[in-house]
Amino acid sequence: MKVAFFISFFLICLTGKAGEKIISRSEYIASWKIVAIEQMNAHGIPASITLAQGILESGNGNSKLAREGNNHFGIKCHGWEGDKMYQDDDEKNECFRVYKNAKESYLDHSAFLKKHQRYSFLFNYKSTDYKNWAKGLKDAGYATSSTYAEALIKLIEDEKLNLFDSDKVSAPLISNQHTFEFKTHQQSVNTNGVRYVVAKKGDTFFKISQELGISTSLLRRYNDFHPNKEFLVPGDIIYLQPKSWKSKTDKQIILKEKKTLREISQEKGIRLKTLLRKNNSTTPDQHLPKGSKIFLK
Repeated sequence: MKVAFFISFFLICLTGKAGEKIISRSEYIASWKIVAIEQMNAHGIPASITLAQGILESGNGNSKLAREGNNHFGIKCHGWEGDKMYQDDDEKNECFRVYKNAKESYLDHSAFLKKHQRYSFLFNYKSTDYKNWAKGLKDAGYATSSTYAEALIKLIEDEKLNLFDSDKVSAPLISNQHTFEFKTHQQSVNTNGVRYVVAKKGDTFFKISQELGISTSLLRRYNDFHPNKEFLVPGDIIYLQPKSWKSKTDKQIILKEKKTLREISQEKGIRLKTLLRKNNSTTPDQHLPKGSKIFLK
């Protein structure tokens, strides 16, 4: 958060301790894009903003604060009760938070913005509005540099980080040009507007998560499979974002064959909790007979 953060950033990129590998910007993005997307989905902070701040504040993860304190966002102590480290910033020997690992720094970055009232207005902006987020962070005093907002916006646009903000679903960066592609799965959108792919032979949650840049934990959360389900079956619908609370088309359906509410939840892209409540049921895996009336909204 120092005035001359951009100067130290370039120095960090050119130097490093003997024997220490200097992390490139593309390596940094590849390492932290999924965590940034998870935080966007959970809190509404654009993934592009989180990544850009991480890059600027930590010099691609190469700064002393990042390497020794796992602090990627330059967050100072401010009542912090955990481990601390001290270094010069806006003033001499300032106190900075130290984390057990770098992911904790990403989680605390979200918590920091959510907790402090001066940043509350930012959450009125959409997660795709990285420009107002960047300007708002500067106006709220996140950094003292007069060009902080411009630096964030330029970095986001140079690296196309804003592509991670689209519909809260993003594919991994491919190649040095940072272009996006889908290797084997074609995305589709159901009648409720929820994105999904269809599982193929040999697919696993992990394989799909790696291909599409979504963590396995989010994939499981977005889908209402049985908690013990470990293997995907060809034809399984895998949603890539939260399912709808209700159908946008049919108010109800009549079953043409016996099915469970869990199966209907996956077919229709409606959250299982909604179907259970609407149909006054507590048994998601009970097979309902042909002819049963199922309420969808």
